[in-house]
Amino acid sequence: METTGVFAQLVGQDRAIEVLTAASAAAKELIDGSGSGTAMTHAWLFVGPPGSGRSVAARAFAQALQCRDGGCGHCQDCHTVKVGTHPDVHVVIPEGLSISVREIREIVRVAAFHPAGGRWQIVIIEDADRLTEGAANALLKAIEEPSAHTVFLLCAPTTHPDDVSVTIRSRCRVLPLRTPPAEAVAAVLIDRDGIDSEAAHWAARAAQGHVGRAKRLATDEVAKQRRAAVLAIPAKLVSMEACLSAADDLVGAAEADAAALADELDAPERESLMQSLGAGGTGKGTGAAPRGSAGAVKELERKQKARATRVQRDALDRALVDLTGFYRDVLLVHAGSDVPLSHADHQQEINQVASAVTPEWLLKSLDAIVAARQSLETNVKPRIALAALTTGLRLPRQ
Repeated sequence: METTGVFAQLVGQDRAIEVLTAASAAAKELIDGSGSGTAMTHAWLFVGPPGSGRSVAARAFAQALQCRDGGCGHCQDCHTVKVGTHPDVHVVIPEGLSISVREIREIVRVAAFHPAGGRWQIVIIEDADRLTEGAANALLKAIEEPSAHTVFLLCAPTTHPDDVSVTIRSRCRVLPLRTPPAEAVAAVLIDRDGIDSEAAHWAARAAQGHVGRAKRLATDEVAKQRRAAVLAIPAKLVSMEACLSAADDLVGAAEADAAALADELDAPERESLMQSLGAGGTGKGTGAAPRGSAGAVKELERKQKARATRVQRDALDRALVDLTGFYRDVLLVHAGSDVPLSHADHQQEINQVASAVTPEWLLKSLDAIVAARQSLETNVKPRIALAALTTGLRLPRQ
């Protein structure tokens, strides 16, 4: 299927493109007064696994709604939505582990204004599964009583009640997205990013359909090294000492990621805040500003700490996704399947583990990884969650 305009950003999502194209056309009918616009609704929930492009789809849809040509990809509206400067498109991205009720109340208040461009006020909430209970209730009220010109675009991994409340889900049109096939991901890397064919196809398979991760693996040597270190772990889990060491290594790498981001962002953010409060200025009144800045500085430090925690958890989750792919490959080898392996470049380690375990053991191992991801989501200390996982993945004695 040949796709042009803003929806060309969606990789391997033909069905979703059809739905969104029809909805954006219906939205144009509503604006122009030329039709009933029955294919358009005021609240959408984009669901799909990591890498399926939930937020990409939401932003592309926002471009199509604001564009007078239904998402040409070239006009001022399409450009400003894409770069995040459109006055009528508001994006909520959690910096920490959750989205607070204060953030949602403020964004709902702003979204109730009449759109400056005369079309739509659009709220995009990435990671809507991170809404606190209070935030979810505040959002529910806005979705239940929407302004005629307001559209809510929510993104979440699944429609499970633990991710998105049933009351919110029932008031949204759910649009499921799928994991893009490796060939489609490779084509994007080649055509859009200029990556050579061999590297693009390797990265697409290794990233298991995640477009952003595939690009990092194809272009970032550190990302390649981190992946290689994670995939070397299963064959090493032959003793309790090795298991605990592996857990420490995984957590240490995630902490290093968080520290690197903190080194890059924290000090400039603090300096910018202090300057905005008058620090370093001269003249009447400038001396009082820094003395009254304790609350603002404390709030910034809270956000920075929450961001560091999220970066650490996201790094650990990437590692667990790689481990899931590894054990899936071991299961395929064990079954003698001819399905392509995600981590074929680690065939030796895969064969080594396959020779030491049973299919039942592999299924329990995959369950253990799922349990570890859930533990991290419920704020179990990373070292405790990872130590429990690696000891559970210890290879049976031969």
